Parts: sequence; C-alpha cells; structure tokens
Amino acid sequence: MQEKSPGAPKAWQVVLEHIESGLIDGRFAPGDRLPAERELAASLGVGRSSVREAMRVLEVLGLVRTGTGSGPAAGAIIVATPQGGMAALLRLQVAAHGFPLHDVVKTRLMLETGVVETLASLPDAPLGPARDVLDAMERDDLSAGEFLALDAQFHLCLAEASGNVVVAAMMAGLRSSIESYVRTGAGRIADWEATAAQLRAEHRGVLEAIERGDEDDAHLRIREHITGYYAGAGLARV
Repeated sequence: MQEKSPGAPKAWQVVLEHIESGLIDGRFAPGDRLPAERELAASLGVGRSSVREAMRVLEVLGLVRTGTGSGPAAGAIIVATPQGGMAALLRLQVAAHGFPLHDVVKTRLMLETGVVETLASLPDAPLGPARDVLDAMERDDLSAGEFLALDAQFHLCLAEASGNVVVAAMMAGLRSSIESYVRTGAGRIADWEATAAQLRAEHRGVLEAIERGDEDDAHLRIREHITGYYAGAGLARV
C-alpha cells in the first residue's frame, strides 16, 4: 500500500472536496441525494468510515441531512442551511477566543451599518420581530443579563429582516461574542439603569430612522450606538 505524503489530504477530506466540486460544477444541488456510502467509498478509493466521517462534518455544517435505514428519508440529502454551519463555526472561534474584541466591533460596524441602510431602503421592511424585542426590553424586572440577551436578539432580528442570509448567519455566529463582551462591559457601568434607558432610546431611534427611509441617519445612529457602548464601558474604541 502506497504511503501518503505528509501534505496529502486525509481520506475524509477527499470526500468533502469531491462533494464541494460537485456543488460548484452543478452535479449536486440542494435536494439531491448523495451517492450511497459504499458507492462513494469505491469511486474515491477511501474507506467507508472516511465517508461516514465526511458526512458527519457536512451535517454539522448544515449542508446535508442524513437518515438511516431505507426509503425516501434514508441516506444523505443536500439541504444547504448555511446559517447553521457558519454560525456554529463562528461560535466555536469566539469560544476559543480566536477573535480580538477590536475586530469583533469593526465587523459589527461593517455588517450592521449595511443592514440598517438596506432596511431603510425597503418600503415594507419586516421589522415586527425587532419591535417585539424592544417591547420586551421595556420591562422593569429585567436583570442586566436578560436585558443584554434581548439587546443581542434585537440586532440579530435586524440582520434577519434585511433578507441577506449570509449577514444573518454571521450575526448569529457573533451573537455569543457580542453578548459576552457587553456583559463584561455592563459590570463596569456605574449607573446601569441610566445606560439601559439610553440603549432603549437608541434602539428606538434606529428603528425610527429605518421607518422614515433615512439611510444616512440609520447608519449614523447604529454606528454611534455600537461604538458608544463599547467606549462607555471601557472595552474598545473604534
């Protein structure tokens, strides 16, 4: 048996590359059933365990749904749900402290200023979920942690309302990072009640600018909202 060179891809990576190339050239598409495990193993010259490992990776990434047994639900079917996979990868990077706070804030600014500009340009932006979150943030009995969890949800609702699934996936993946950092910042704020009231007002202002269709004002408000909190809590300046 020929030995692999040190730089050669692992067997399960060969399977991933085969499926990736099939998606790129159109041989595979969402809704298609992938070839059976035995067939893939034989055609690619890898073991069936390597095929199973590749399928597990693809399932975690949200690209396939697998079913056991026989019948229409069996086997691996391409479903392509990028939000689940991308969000999971970003969350893991965040958990491993792979992203500096400064970069997280700059990424938020790039993403969220674009989001609110897009929403302001839409005649009927679907803002209902964001409004519902803001209403929930008005409760007097919220702890700082509960308030900030809703805060993160508000920003995610805006991203989802934009209709850009890639941006929504990135915001979903960064959500735990955002929530973690703002919780840290909350502990440094002397007057939390005043800060919470200010954040509520800033959120309402962003929504009002979007509803007026004022892209420039929405951009300015969301930028000042994000940078103001991080600076005020002594976390980062951008």
